[in-house]
Amino acid sequence: MQSHYDAIIVGGRCAGAATAMLLARGGMHVLLLEAARPGTDTLSTLALMRGGVLQLHRWGLLDAVVSAGTPAITSTEFAYGDGIETVDIKPGGGISALRAPRRTVLDTLLIEAARAAGAEVRIPARVTRVLTDGDRVCGIEGIERGAGTSFHATAPLVVGADGRNSTVAKAVGAPFRLRGEASSAVVYGYFPGLPRDRYHWAYRPGVAAGVVPTGDGLACVWAGTSSARFAQRGPGSLDASYRRLLIEAEPELGRSIGTAAPVGALRAFPGRPGWMRASAGPGWALVGDAGYFKDPITAHGITDALRDAELLARAVLEASRGYRALCDAVMDYERTRDRLSRPLFEVTERVATFSWDLPELRELLRALSQAMRPDVAILRAFDQTRAA
Repeated sequence: MQSHYDAIIVGGRCAGAATAMLLARGGMHVLLLEAARPGTDTLSTLALMRGGVLQLHRWGLLDAVVSAGTPAITSTEFAYGDGIETVDIKPGGGISALRAPRRTVLDTLLIEAARAAGAEVRIPARVTRVLTDGDRVCGIEGIERGAGTSFHATAPLVVGADGRNSTVAKAVGAPFRLRGEASSAVVYGYFPGLPRDRYHWAYRPGVAAGVVPTGDGLACVWAGTSSARFAQRGPGSLDASYRRLLIEAEPELGRSIGTAAPVGALRAFPGRPGWMRASAGPGWALVGDAGYFKDPITAHGITDALRDAELLARAVLEASRGYRALCDAVMDYERTRDRLSRPLFEVTERVATFSWDLPELRELLRALSQAMRPDVAILRAFDQTRAA
């Protein structure tokens, strides 16, 4: 096994695997580490917005997502109380529909794409220590699970893509630049027999629900409320709480599911206020939830993770050689990420309070749509620059 690389990526979910793939495609010698076993699922709303689907198309991976049975989402329904507004997905940039692949599909696809690009992949492998040389990160120590083999690897860049409880972020003491206060609790389940061609978001005062069609003929059906209210839900099973929230947020959806058992267990996220951390420093960077986490109520986590992977990879690949140039590149990445992310973070924070009425929520979701547009514009500009 090699011991020195151009970059080490800690975390092989969508943010980390995409970063490793792009750096390896750019000619860098990359080590990708993931602690979970291959093909394992993770808690997720699944929905990709236009920017995320556009990136999979540009990277040559969208056809594989489609081949895995992920349905085409051609419209989005917003149910405000008893009224429904439908927004059709407009074709553009080579895509005509949105998609919501299972994480078992998306994460595995990105890992294999990184491997095909030349990245060395060690999975399952856990990082036990981040190595430093003075104030600079220079590598990691870890252990390969199963075999129990320890290893040591060095690189001028270590990228933490290891989620909300990031080992890398803790090791470098990455400070919070912005911290939210609101949080929502969300319960997720998978059910068959629901419409396959649309996202459906439903809102009533104090509650929300959604239907996200995905692979295997299933839809991810979620229901949410404020974390404070969820914590006080009283006695009873998670299933009972979930169905009460569904009925309250979207009576028709609750009735259509009825007493049908979900495919697999229900899973709950009790909520956690969002943040934006400092995500660049001497020899290190953060992508995905490790550096920028927002409440899941707006379902933008995966799309933002893929965007940030490309922002970081492009900044690093376009930097001139030398350690100082690399430091400048990762700082440029952080500034761009913060500029693009802050408007969406602020809208999501307001939605997660659940203190809105429906007219205000409608305006918040319109603002959310506006906040997504710069992301798509910058991705399209990347291709125009490359073509020129």
